[in-house]
Order: sequence, then structure tokens, then C-alpha cells
Amino acid sequence: MAASNYSLKVNRELLDPNFESYRLSLDAIPTYNIELDAAVEEVQLKDTHYTLEHMRAFGMYNYLHRDPWYEDSVLFVDCKGRVLNLTVTLDTALGKPREVYRMAEPGQCQDRLCASLSLTSATWAALSDGGGRLQLLRTGKRGDGAHAKWEPLFTEDMGQPFTILHSVSHVQDGVHTVEVLLLHLQKDPQDSKGSGYSVCLEWVTVANAAGPGEERKYAVRKRRVLRGKSVPHYAAVAPQGKGLMLASDKPFVFTHVDGIPVEQPEPEPMEVEKTDPIYFWQQTEEDVTVCVRMPEGVTRDDVQFQLTADHLSLGLQGFPPLLEGQLYASVDPDASAWVFKDQKSLELMLQKRSEGPVWPELVMGDRRGEFVMSDEQAALLHERLTHLTSEDLNGNPDKDKPPCNSQELEDCDGFPEDSSSLTHFDGETLRPTQVVNLGSHQFLFTVDVDPAEMPCLCLRHDVDALVWQPRPDRPGHMWEHVATFNALGYVQASKRDRKFATCAPDFSFASLCECLRRCFLYRQPSPLETQLVNRKQGRQVGQVAKQQVASLDSDRPILGFRASSERLFVLTASNLFVLKVNNN
Repeated sequence: MAASNYSLKVNRELLDPNFESYRLSLDAIPTYNIELDAAVEEVQLKDTHYTLEHMRAFGMYNYLHRDPWYEDSVLFVDCKGRVLNLTVTLDTALGKPREVYRMAEPGQCQDRLCASLSLTSATWAALSDGGGRLQLLRTGKRGDGAHAKWEPLFTEDMGQPFTILHSVSHVQDGVHTVEVLLLHLQKDPQDSKGSGYSVCLEWVTVANAAGPGEERKYAVRKRRVLRGKSVPHYAAVAPQGKGLMLASDKPFVFTHVDGIPVEQPEPEPMEVEKTDPIYFWQQTEEDVTVCVRMPEGVTRDDVQFQLTADHLSLGLQGFPPLLEGQLYASVDPDASAWVFKDQKSLELMLQKRSEGPVWPELVMGDRRGEFVMSDEQAALLHERLTHLTSEDLNGNPDKDKPPCNSQELEDCDGFPEDSSSLTHFDGETLRPTQVVNLGSHQFLFTVDVDPAEMPCLCLRHDVDALVWQPRPDRPGHMWEHVATFNALGYVQASKRDRKFATCAPDFSFASLCECLRRCFLYRQPSPLETQLVNRKQGRQVGQVAKQQVASLDSDRPILGFRASSERLFVLTASNLFVLKVNNN
């Protein structure tokens, strides 16, 4: 696994430290019910496919697709092989979903999956029939009201069933090109301890191969295969096909290009050259002390020092900074100071703004320092860990309890052996360029915000949910923090029956749905028409974040869940529900 070399930079202006909670609103959400002519075909997993990875990849598949190029337009595939589209302009005059394309009868396939769809551009789409057939369709301008039928311009049997994760269209050297990312699970005879399956991602490049004056003829130009041991939470191709971005519990590596094995690089040592740390640091519950070595002859006037609540810069005049970057947590600049010590080092005292939390690092992503633990901290740590390495001197009070049997644990009970990571692969070298160790940042959901950009991903940070927009053209700032949903990370953890999560493209609300019937809506804080007073703190409350609950008139499982800026769309096997959330 590639070593982490990048840290997500939180925009603290988008955080609200004064957020209290969501207030339950009893306001009804207008809900409209459309009965479908034919049921949505939910493909049931076979007994041999009930592994954790099969469930993540196919059992939790979202059958509903929102068109990011056209507002309030969704698509799905029914049991007759029809691709159906519903575009909402007036809620009180909803029509039936209209057919835009009908797939040919799928051939006999023992391990057939659900049909999957990816909207590639404003005029193109990629479609899988669930039996191993990939089609690229020219849709025309889907939102112009012409109701044109989609035209297939490329069809190929990929050899085994798959689902489409993402696709993107671009023009390369004057040739129209489509990048498609496919997922399938394959039996792995070498995996005797795990599920017995490996996860395969196939990145396929299809381009127009027609000559001048000829009709359009598309063919596969390149196929790249990645393998891993966990279904990715996030997978998307960068614009122009210049790279690939994955978020997964376990690492992926490229194994084949056009059928030729990829030579795997020798694992790089974690530390090629032993260098002395340029600073040492200690911490208590209240403060952090940093000692930075200084060259001989340096005076106080040579030091350039800047400190804000979240950022530190320390260096010498005329030279690059010795230590610079975002602090792990906020400090109080007014209560912090620095002094020279023995004319050989500079000692910096930082006052923590929040007492108690232990900092795992001083500056985010900086590995050039060394943490020095005090004798008291070492003794306390030793005391806390003694019971893990030896029995209590007075006897083990739990010796009569049966030991934990690891064979009784299932896949979902195990802790990942590899740390969850977010990785960007270069499209030419196929090597990881930026790797983020997600650690405790639980992945929540993916959402299309801007069709010209890659899909956003939402991660849990402490109790909040933070939305990140990938920027592959900015290597120094590849993931931008663009929105925050206060306390959503904490709220979603309490929903044990949660199936899908999403948010509005304008970030006005986030929403969760359970496996059956119930949907939860969490709005961003909005100003109040009348003033309220917090009785405990004696202060006025200017805005409130509302929570709403909608209960659908259906006892069928929810199969699809999408949101636009004004509406929620919920798909079951026999109904499509439209919930009017905002009046923009």
C-alpha cells in the first residue's frame, strides 16, 4: 500500500462550532406517488454470493439515477429492459415515466446482475444489461423536450457481468472518446482466509474509430484492470481521462493493461535515508511546546514567525520556512509565545484552544519532527496498557469467562487490516500520486454537484459531515472542502436501518432513507421570522436547523434514492415517489 503523502485541508470558515442540534419540524412534506406500469427488476443475490463484498457492490445498489445536466430528471430500468425517464416541471401534473430506450433480451447468464446506467455527458450515456454487455448510447439533448429515442453506437460483450461505476466523455486529439469504469467480483483461489473473491475494476477507453467521411464507428482503444480486496466506496475517472480516484478500505493496484501484466514496482522503504528531526515537541492537555534547532549566528531579528488560530509559519529571513502548515487543532495566538534558548534553538509555546484532546501530529502532513513523551505520560500509558500484556498480579478476575472465538466473527465484524485511503492514480504511469489516510473519517455518500467536475464525496469528520470536491488539476489542493452538514456524522450513526444517503446539489439539505418507508431530511440552518431565546445560556437564537421525517405509503423496500435542489426522488419496485422539499 502506498504511504500517505497528503492531508485533507478543512476550511474552518465552513464549520459552525456553535451549532446545537436539529429541531424536529412537523411541517408536512408534499409527496406525490407515481405507480409504475412495470416493476423495477431487483436482482436477488444467490446463496453463493452472500459475501460482504457482494452485498456492498450489488445488494446495496442504487437503482435510481439523477441526470446532473438537467434539473429534476431521473432515470431507471424496469423488468422489461426499458430505460425510463421522469422529468418534473410541475408537481401537480406528474406524468408517467417515458421510455427512452429498450434493451435487447439478455442472453442466458448464470450470475446475472442488475442493469446499471451512467450518464456520460449531456448527450451520451453508458448502459449495462447486467449480463456482461456494455452499450454506449447517443441520447441527444435529454432536456430539450423532444423525447428522442436513444441510439446505440457501441455494443460489446465484456466477458462477465458487471456494473458501471462512472463514465466521462471528452474529445482527445479531435476524436470523441468515452471513459467507462466497470466493477465485477471474481473468484480468487489464492484467497483461503477471506471471502474467496477479489474485486476487479476495469477502466475501458472507447473511441471513435471511423475514418473521414465514414459513419461513426466506436471501438475499444484501451483496457486497464485494477484488483483489490474491498468494494470501493468511491470510484471515478478524472476529466479528460487523465487519472482515476478511489476511496476504499483496502488498496488497489493495476495488474493488466490490454491483457499484458503490469510490472509491479519494488516496495519502497518507508524511510530511505535517516535524517535528524528538525524539531522536537511535547504536549499536555493544555499546551504544546516545540523546540526548533537553529543555525549558529542567528539572532532574534532573523526570525520570521506568524501564528493564527489554525496556521503556523516559522523560518529565517531570506530562506524558505522551516516549519509551515495547518495545525492539527486550533490554538490561542494571544496566549502563545516563542523565545530563544541557549542561542541554539527556538522554543515555541502554543496554548491549545480546547483542552484535553491529544494531537497525533503538530502540523498536518509534516513528518520532520519527533514527539517526545514525558515520564509522567509514559508511566500513565504503561499503566493503561499493562492489562493487555500481562495478567493482573492479584489474579485475572475474568479468567472464568470464555475467550473470544475469532471464527465466530463475520466479515462485517472485522476491523480492516489496511487503513482506509483515498488515492489518486495518474492516467499515464498508473501509479498513485496523492494518498490520503482516511483513518476515522467514515465515508458517507457520493453526490454529483457540477457535471463538469468529478463527483463529490462526503466524509465524517468528528460529528460533522464534510463534502469534498476533487480537483485533479490542482495537485497541491486536490480535494477542496466545499460544504458542511452540521452533526450529520453523529446523526447518521444512530440510524441503524439506514440504506442510502445523499444531499442536494446546492447543499441546502441532506437526507437519509431507511430500507423501508421512512426518509429523514436535515436542512441547513435558516434565519427565524421571530426571535427565540436560549433559556440556559440567556442568548438570542437567530437561526435554526430543521429536521423533517416523511413516511411513504408503501411496504416495498426502497431501491433508489436521489435528490435535486428542490425534490427528493424515492424508488420502490412498483412506485416512484416525488417529495417537494424546497420552493426555489
